Amino acid sequence: MASSRTDTAPPRRHASGASQPVPDDDQRLRELGYPRQLARGVTGFGSFAMSSTIINFLAGIMVTATFGMTTGGPAVMVWGWAAVGLLVLSVGAAMAEITSAFPTSAALYYWSAKLAKRHNAAWSWYTGWLNFAGQIGGTAAADFAGVTFIQAYAALAFGYRPTPRGGLLIYAGILVLHALLNTFTVRLVAVVTKAGVWWMLLGAAALIGSLTLVPSHHQSAPWVFTHFVNGTGFHSGIYAGLIGLLFASGTFTGFDSSSHMAEETEHAALAAPRGIVRSILFSWIAGLGLVIALAFAMTDYTGELQSKTGLPPAQILIDALGVHAAEALLLVVIVSLLFCGLANLTSNSRQIFAFSRDGAMPGSRLWRTVSSRTRTPVNSVWLAAACAFVLGIPSLWNPTALNAIVSISVVGLFTAYSIPIYLRLRQGDDFAPGPWNLGRWSRPVSRMAIGWVVVSSVLFVLPQQSPVTATSFNYAPVALGVVLLVATVWWFVTARRTFQGPVRYGSPAELAQWEQDVL
Repeated sequence: MASSRTDTAPPRRHASGASQPVPDDDQRLRELGYPRQLARGVTGFGSFAMSSTIINFLAGIMVTATFGMTTGGPAVMVWGWAAVGLLVLSVGAAMAEITSAFPTSAALYYWSAKLAKRHNAAWSWYTGWLNFAGQIGGTAAADFAGVTFIQAYAALAFGYRPTPRGGLLIYAGILVLHALLNTFTVRLVAVVTKAGVWWMLLGAAALIGSLTLVPSHHQSAPWVFTHFVNGTGFHSGIYAGLIGLLFASGTFTGFDSSSHMAEETEHAALAAPRGIVRSILFSWIAGLGLVIALAFAMTDYTGELQSKTGLPPAQILIDALGVHAAEALLLVVIVSLLFCGLANLTSNSRQIFAFSRDGAMPGSRLWRTVSSRTRTPVNSVWLAAACAFVLGIPSLWNPTALNAIVSISVVGLFTAYSIPIYLRLRQGDDFAPGPWNLGRWSRPVSRMAIGWVVVSSVLFVLPQQSPVTATSFNYAPVALGVVLLVATVWWFVTARRTFQGPVRYGSPAELAQWEQDVL
């Protein structure tokens, strides 16, 4: 059996200030009921990089800037980012605490099964399927946003005329590229996602620096921090402002990736929770700087919203920096989106692998298979890519498909996040924390997290534009309803008799012997 690097790890200090030993990675996994099957090639920085690349504040801000400009304008974009970042940090911290206690790729649905006081399998089932839907939506949203920017860049630089069919072909090509990269070793993906973090950071610095230093004219500070715009079509400014919070909330997703990569992470009980919290903090602070810089550069607000490019943030860059500089920075955004999609697909495939390992997916035997050469779940990778492609097909006839996909991702993920946090609250003092925990802050932080998830989930399913038409309709509640309906029907027809929650594959000693025989 391959040895773990954590065998001789010294005791570490956790969030509550007490000293607690860091468990051996492989031994802890065996105690949770699973053998080691995946290769541990992800460092603490790699865990942080994975979640940071998925959150991807650079791409998220540029992709959703149009939405923010019509639902509250710069005032809500700036102050909303500051407020939502803090609230999402509470969600991440509450999840990090549970991750430290249960460092397994199964993550959310495993936590629900272990934390529920009764109906454990049902809690696990619904959490897993919401997580699956959100993960697929996240992969689709990142790569489809990449298509939007690629087509906008091609139109600007080469006179290309974007078409729905052309966009779908580009989308398919991106998914195949990401699936191929994930077919190789996890170390390759870890290296690429680390590069993605540096690309994002340097790209954001280039954007902020250019927008600050190059333009001869900026908006005034009072305008940036107080100017409110209601372009939703609804008469209520309060309603528009609340909807505008989704500008930030749509970006702060996917940080559960550090949890799903736990079985491939060294010192997972510490590195994975730290990856979650640090990625949110990093994105929150750096993203706020970019939002403010972008707002100062909005010197022709109406013209930029009605831009012939079809992409207002691109027009902001053109007005502020000129066409050639704008083209270069659009390439920075495009590459950042490609990094984001790759990390999303990696996380997504690990959730599918773990869910299948416990028999919760159709064809589980196929999707839980691990390549003997690379020690990665190759079949799960390609299933994730195929499912994401299916979500992109409606773009052929509905130009607002991206908004629906983003909403599906955020509502599915945050609902899945909140379930184990709620169940952990119900556990009270019965919960056995890992080496990273919140101590006495655990309950107030968890309550804040659940409160924000409830509020943001309601906002994501409300109408976002008036009048409501076939193209402006918010399809998120329909998609979420379909996921819940399918999961419910399936549960009552067969799954409640066949799915008992996470499977224990043997005692720690038996699993250690299996690893010695097989690996």
